[in-house]
Amino acid sequence: MAYTTDWQILDPKMRVQAINAVSTVKNHPLGTRVRAVDRGSNENGEGEFIYLKGVTNGAVGAWATYNLDDHSTTLLAANAIGPVGVMMAVLDASTDFGWLQIFGKAVGLCDAGFDDNDHPYAGATAGSVTDTVTAGDRVKLARSASDIDGPATGMAEFELAYPFMDDALAA
Repeated sequence: MAYTTDWQILDPKMRVQAINAVSTVKNHPLGTRVRAVDRGSNENGEGEFIYLKGVTNGAVGAWATYNLDDHSTTLLAANAIGPVGVMMAVLDASTDFGWLQIFGKAVGLCDAGFDDNDHPYAGATAGSVTDTVTAGDRVKLARSASDIDGPATGMAEFELAYPFMDDALAA
């Protein structure tokens, strides 16, 4: 069975751009947050999403840090600092706009061998995570909820609670 989600925004005033859609037109103020419920076959429950700009090589399930000042995104990489989200669409340019998931059950890109109930760390491939412990590169407030290829090839399920990276500089 193919992995599908059907995230539906709960606030009727915010239903201009669907959670899994990409647009070259800014349909919401950058930084807008919405709650949505997954009515798809996987029943991921409720999640929270933030509306931001895309990044070169953005992909569905890519992990990204984002900047609350200018609402830009950067694919997750070693030594990153800032809040982290998972892209819900192919936000493949700084002129693309769409949603990143920041809370709830998400599906994200991960390296081979990723295990269930493990901590994600910035991977060797930008935008992907690994379960190989790397000092300073842990994505805090996130953990895996499936093995790799559980929901889709090269992806795992993750539980997000407003994840962030601090390069291990914060206490």
